[in-house]
This record gives sequence, C-alpha cells and structure tokens, in this order.
Amino acid sequence: MEKVSQLKDQGNKALSAGNIDEAVRCYTEALALDPSNHVLFSNRSAAYAKKADYDNALKDACQTIKIKPDWGKGYSRKAAALEFLGRLEEAKATYQEGLRHEPSNQQLKEGLQNIEARLAEKKMMNPFAMPNLYEKLEADPRTRALLADPSYRELLEQLRTKPSELGTRLQDPRVMTTLSVLLGLDLAGMEEDDEPTPPPPPKPKETAPPPPKEEDLPENKRLALKEKELGNAAYKKKDFAAALKHYEEACKHDPTNMTCLSNQAAVFFEMGEFDKCREYCEKAIEVGRENREDYRQIAKAYARIGNSYFKQERYKESIQFYNKSLTEHRTPEVLKKCQQAEKIVKEHEKLAYINPELALEEKNKGNEAFQKGDYPLAMKHYTEAIKRNPNDAKLFSNRAACYTKLLEFQLALKDCEECIKLDPTFIKGYTRKAAALEAMKDFSKAMDAYQKALELDSNSKEATEGLQRCMVSQAVRNDNPEEVKRRAMADPEVQQIMTDPAMRMILEQMQKDPQALSDHLKNPVIAQKIQKLIDVGLIAIR
Repeated sequence: MEKVSQLKDQGNKALSAGNIDEAVRCYTEALALDPSNHVLFSNRSAAYAKKADYDNALKDACQTIKIKPDWGKGYSRKAAALEFLGRLEEAKATYQEGLRHEPSNQQLKEGLQNIEARLAEKKMMNPFAMPNLYEKLEADPRTRALLADPSYRELLEQLRTKPSELGTRLQDPRVMTTLSVLLGLDLAGMEEDDEPTPPPPPKPKETAPPPPKEEDLPENKRLALKEKELGNAAYKKKDFAAALKHYEEACKHDPTNMTCLSNQAAVFFEMGEFDKCREYCEKAIEVGRENREDYRQIAKAYARIGNSYFKQERYKESIQFYNKSLTEHRTPEVLKKCQQAEKIVKEHEKLAYINPELALEEKNKGNEAFQKGDYPLAMKHYTEAIKRNPNDAKLFSNRAACYTKLLEFQLALKDCEECIKLDPTFIKGYTRKAAALEAMKDFSKAMDAYQKALELDSNSKEATEGLQRCMVSQAVRNDNPEEVKRRAMADPEVQQIMTDPAMRMILEQMQKDPQALSDHLKNPVIAQKIQKLIDVGLIAIR
C-alpha cells in the first residue's frame, strides 16, 4: 500500500497547486490499487468539484458514503455536489443524514444552515442577485482583492442580470471562488483528506471528546496518565531531563498513546535538539495512524516538525510539513506560519535572482527590440531586467514606454508610478506618465504630471509641448458622450465612485437641485470625487 499512499500524496499536492487533472489522475491510479479506500474517493470527489464536474463529484461522494457510511466528510462532499447541481432539497436531506451519523460535525451543521437559508429565500436562486452581494464579497478575503479588478465587477453584473450564463462561466476560477463565498461552501476545505472537518474554533482545547474519568481507565492507562502529568509539570518548570524521564515511563505503560511521544518531541524542540524532535514526531504520527488517533493530534505533530525546520531557517522543508499539517486539520496559526515561510522563500529566491549585470544585458536587448518596433519582445526583455534589478527606475520607465505603444495605458501608469517611487528626480517617469494620461484623454492629470516634470527641468521641451497640447485639447474637447462614458468607466477609481450608493444619491440630488453642489463641495472627500468625475468628462459644471 506504499504506492497508494505515494499516489494519494501526489494527488493532494496537485490539488493544492490547482493542477486538477493531475490530481484526478493520481487518485484514479491509487483507486485501481485500493478500490475500497473511502479517502481516495472523497479526495477525487473534491478534485472533480474543483473542475466543475459535479456529476462525477457526486458519484465519488456516493461511493465514499457506501464504503464508510459513518464518515461525515462523505456527506459533506455529496451535499456540496448536489448544491452546485441545483438539487437543493436533496442536499438538505444529505446534510441531515450526515448529522445523524456525526451530530457534532460543524461543517455539516453550517452546510445545513446555509441550505435552509437558500431554500427560504427565493432570491437566493440566483446568488449573484442578492442585495448585499458586494458587501458579502468585500467581507471575505478570498474575493476582496478581486473587487479591485473592473472586469470582475463587470462579470458580477452580467451574472446578476443574466443568471442563465452561469453554466458557461463555471470554468472561470473567479466564478468558483465567488460561488464558494456566496453559497457558504468552502472549496478550499475540499483539499483536506483523511478525517472529518474540525469542530468550531471557540472550543478551548483541540481535543474534541472529553477524556474518560481516571477511575474508568485500565490500570496501564492510569499509570501512563499519572506519568504524563508529572512530565507536564516538569516541562512547565523547564526541568527537561525529568520531563523526558516521566514521558518515557508513560510510553512504557501505554505504547499506543502518541501524546507521550509527541510530548517528548516538544521537550527536544525546547532543548534545540531538532533532529531528535523530528524523530519523535515521526514516531508519534506512526503510532497515531496505527491506533486511529484524533487527526488534530497528527496535525500538531506535523506542525511541530515544520516549526523545527523553521527554527533552523530550512523554510522549504518547513512548508512541506506545514502543508501536511494543514491537510490533516486547518488552523489559522499553522496557515499563518506556512504563509510566512512561503513569503521568506519567495523573498530569498527573488534576492538570489538579482544580478545587475544580467539586467543590463536584458535592458540592452529591450532597447534594440524597441528601436525595431518589436514592442512585445522589448517588454519581455525589460520585464526580465526588472526581475534581475528591481530597484532600477529606468527599467520601469522603459517598460512603461512599451505599454504605451501597445495601448496598455493602465499598465504604463503603474510602471510610471513605480519609477517615480524609486527615483522621484527622474524626469522621464513624469513625462511618460503624462503621455499615458494624455493618450487616455485625462488631460487634467496629464497636465499635473507635465507640470511636475517642468519643476525638475524647466527647459524640458517634451514637458512644455505636452502641457500646451493638453491645455488646447482640454479647451476644445467635444467628445461623443458614449465615448466619454466608456473611457471613464474603464478607470477603476471612477468605477468605485459610481458604484458608491452615497455618491449616486448625491449626483441625483445635484441633477434635481444644482444649488446642492455648493453644500457637497464643502466636504473635501466628496469634492475630490466630484472633481474626478469632472476631469474625466462624466459631469460638467456650468
């Protein structure tokens, strides 16, 4: 069965990395070797759900329940698939059936509450039509960042007005993430394997069932418990030698209890003997697996291995074991530690990649391609140069020029801002920013940028001519109203203003009563937003 375990681990890694087809392949191969493994069917059901193949997700979930009818995860998988298939009543019945087998399963409880709420509200038949749509998406970290993307907001509005298009959009990962938030489903949680979803966080201790009373325990377990308590007392006093002695005695009395081994690992961790710590953690996991120990205890042992590697600044190894811990049981603490290690690894890789000499080579190649008019190739070389030397302002300026040539003005502006941030005295950062704004017909902001360039060099011909062009264009502009609106609504700042209910009410009030404008302009925040709408030509003050 070693091959099965290996394939399952490969499938879990692929699923975590978003490589769904590879995950399905691994789980399928493992099932060919072990067709009665309920965990494999459960994991493959999760993979199918992630690729929006809900029919196969449902089949695997049903098979999971058939093999292990007392496992809550199987019912959770089945109910989730039924929900996505629109079979809400069946999903509700599945949650109820799962709770009859596992009454304390929090995921099943929350799922049942969500499905009952959806069935009670007719409007929830189209989750994108809920009145507090944006509020709910803003409150969830999975979708909060997406709201800054104008194309994402446009997608939401399309699905709000045309729910029939949902079926054609399910391959878009943003839609899947949004549905997870709106429907109260945790697709990320589907990556967990082996054991039921943990109980709610408010519980003070990680161990779910209360320990049996000492008088109800067999003699050997009573003696083990007594030694373990003595070990805990010594550990708190930092008498590590005594703690190890008591934990060893506890293991002799009850060799099936992984906690004694895990506690010894904790002692070695405090003593800085990290190899020993990992050795005892591995032993604890082995004993825990053999004796069907609480999966949260397994997760703690994996997390301790991760912490030991983190202490030694072996961050890649720590990430590997943090992920194993999270597969067993997701906790905010381990997730945060894993993300911290990933960030450090990423920074180390980024720093290791820096090479100013290679950056200069890439810059020269970019310059050659730019002069030949091959802007995509130039952009590729400038991007590589930026990775090799991310503190060179001129590289961002050069790439901004490429973006402007390719009519990618928002990206050009972003690079210009980075250029100015790195070197506020570099005049081309301002002139290229102004050129992009001028091309977008945002003449007011373009004039500001040209003016800043002139403050650096009052003799700049490029800035002087640009400023004059913008002044003339601003004075004679007579754009088509539809064109003005289209261009303005491409600006994320304008989108944010126009979707703000308070601002919409103010604009409507201004239409009915122009005198109200003077009152609103007294508020500097509102005045700034109104000025923005004037600058882009959406409103005019006469």
